[in-house]
Amino acid sequence: MTKYIIKRVLLAALTVFLVATLTFFLMHLVPGGPFVAEKSISKEAQAALNAKFGMDKPEIVQYKNYMLGLLHGDFSLSLKQRGWTVADIISSRFPVSARIGGMAVLLALVVGIPMGSIAALNRGKWADNLIIVIATCGIAFPSFVICTVGMYIFGVDLGWLPTFGLTSPAHYILPVFALSFYPMSYITRLMRSSMLDVVGQDYMRTAKAKGLSKSKCLFKHALRNAILPVVTYVGPMLAYTITGSFVVEKIFVIPGLGGQFVSSITNRDYTVIMGTTIFLATLIIVMNVLVDIVYKIIDPRIQLQ
Repeated sequence: MTKYIIKRVLLAALTVFLVATLTFFLMHLVPGGPFVAEKSISKEAQAALNAKFGMDKPEIVQYKNYMLGLLHGDFSLSLKQRGWTVADIISSRFPVSARIGGMAVLLALVVGIPMGSIAALNRGKWADNLIIVIATCGIAFPSFVICTVGMYIFGVDLGWLPTFGLTSPAHYILPVFALSFYPMSYITRLMRSSMLDVVGQDYMRTAKAKGLSKSKCLFKHALRNAILPVVTYVGPMLAYTITGSFVVEKIFVIPGLGGQFVSSITNRDYTVIMGTTIFLATLIIVMNVLVDIVYKIIDPRIQLQ
């Protein structure tokens, strides 16, 4: 187990290094520059800005300096938000996205797992059909459609919920639901399929033959094995939702990391784009490593190599 964890951590570090390298060189392949669009700035001023941020040096030197900075947690300065470092921007915006994403993940798990189990245990009945319709809609409808419909019905038409900002608990309802609807629906379908496969196994029939109650068979045997595919999905889902959906944050005017990433693209703030991309990739990689370890804890039959 210890050898496997060390191996996974080393592979994760190598993956982060490759992501950072690819992100750096891909950003430098983008035509133009961060200061070219500023028409009021003269060529002399642009040259001075390039020198200030070290962008006048050879590309390989810039790469070396950037990677050395990353080793010390320095994502460099923002090119457009004067006086702000990329690390400061991420640390100030990420808690907002993490709060909304954490609520969305919790809602998706709390609702998706029971709904999938209920659908599987009532296969072919009206409850199963209703849950399948809801889950299919959640997977088929894009997040911006859910946001727009929710804002119109509950914000404009009925006037029950606010539609922008995060100044009260009521402001969280629409963005959290919009962010959680897809993963909730996916978990429901995943849990239903897995539960249907598990309840037909021999050990489930043996447990029933020994006289175990239906609830004990469900929670002690079926649920523990059926939830394994959900655990695999939770890692990337957790990283994605905690970092925040770009579309959801932009529509509801939420000052999170997703909205900041979109703004940095339109403003050609290259250091913020690179820093946010590397941060998100690192988060996904770490979550995948943790999921692999948790997988072994949940199911001791799995052999780690």
